[in-house]
Amino acid sequence: MRAEKYRLTYLPLFYDDLEEKVTYIAEVLNNPKAANELLDKVEAAIKARLPVAGSFEPYRSRQERRYAYYRIYVDNYMIYYVIIDDDPADLIMEVRRFLYTGQERERHL
Repeated sequence: MRAEKYRLTYLPLFYDDLEEKVTYIAEVLNNPKAANELLDKVEAAIKARLPVAGSFEPYRSRQERRYAYYRIYVDNYMIYYVIIDDDPADLIMEVRRFLYTGQERERHL
């Protein structure tokens, strides 16, 4: 397995998803320590995946998509990203969603 060089980008929707979950944990569940730990885990998981982003099995979606989705599991959550390879000299790992495992995925992707 050869490590590619990917440029990391994020959709604003990912940040919205993440903020929603972290705020819920910190404020509703009154557990700011767990919220911070989740943030750290999410950041670490994305950074660990970046060098080998395309080396994993794509998520099988019922919908036809221009770019296949990939998943990263973090506790009870999934990070969804795509690889944009329109320009082989500029491969992009674009992080798109952060969903709770119980959420309806197809509706949110």
